[in-house]
Amino acid sequence: MVIISKDSTPLAGDLPKSDRKRDILAAQRDRLKTMPISIDACVAQHQGDRQEQQDRVAFFPHPRGAAALAVVADGMGGHTGGALAAQQVLHTASNNLERFSARSESPQSLLETSLNEAHLLIKASRFMNEKDPHSTAVMLLVEPGRAHWAHCGDSRLYRFRGGRSVFRSTDHSYVEQLVAKGKITPEQALVHPNRNILVTSLGGDDAPVIAFGEAHDLVAGDSFLLCSDGLWTYFDDAELAGVVAAVSARQACELLISRARARGLGEGDNISLVIVKLLAAL
Repeated sequence: MVIISKDSTPLAGDLPKSDRKRDILAAQRDRLKTMPISIDACVAQHQGDRQEQQDRVAFFPHPRGAAALAVVADGMGGHTGGALAAQQVLHTASNNLERFSARSESPQSLLETSLNEAHLLIKASRFMNEKDPHSTAVMLLVEPGRAHWAHCGDSRLYRFRGGRSVFRSTDHSYVEQLVAKGKITPEQALVHPNRNILVTSLGGDDAPVIAFGEAHDLVAGDSFLLCSDGLWTYFDDAELAGVVAAVSARQACELLISRARARGLGEGDNISLVIVKLLAAL
């Protein structure tokens, strides 16, 4: 198991240093966006019972302290192909975050550009080797006072308030379509023989389907979980919310991986997750 913890990470507002008077006015106008926040974040992985780790996961702080970007990518495509696809997602996201400024680009644009660029680069790599790489992806951009997210495939984002789940992303999968149409229940989806079939991903022939979400009402105690299906397969929303609320981000990562490994009964998939807990949001 690999765990990287960033406790109480400060995020400052995205204010240029040039025109101080303009900066002060902007700060007064957008106080919620420019006040610092404090977070407890942890990134963790386990190879599970697979021969190779094809997931990639990261938590990137903005170079000017204006934001932080969490990313989980679950690669597919045979030996090394999936890992390369997932790594491309992280590489593209990191490069775009370095150039991101909230004054000139919207958070959704950053997320959408990152996913579409990764899709094109993964697709192009198919012509340079004999592999057929694909990847799912879920991203969360946290700024003072707000959060934005996007996903493609079945890597998930959960939002919790205290010990209660308030949002979960909807998988781009065959069984989720059946659930949405009322043909099967969420419980039946967990054991459906076609539960691993995706209807979209990065690197495929068709343009990826991307779903977006946002929150502007963040308060201390809110938290987010991003994870691959190697984790969420073994939990319901209530259990995840309870674990994340009860302990630190690092302890929650360790506990969730331990439970997933036990429940996998020696056949567990790669596991990747990021937990972001807001300690203060002013």
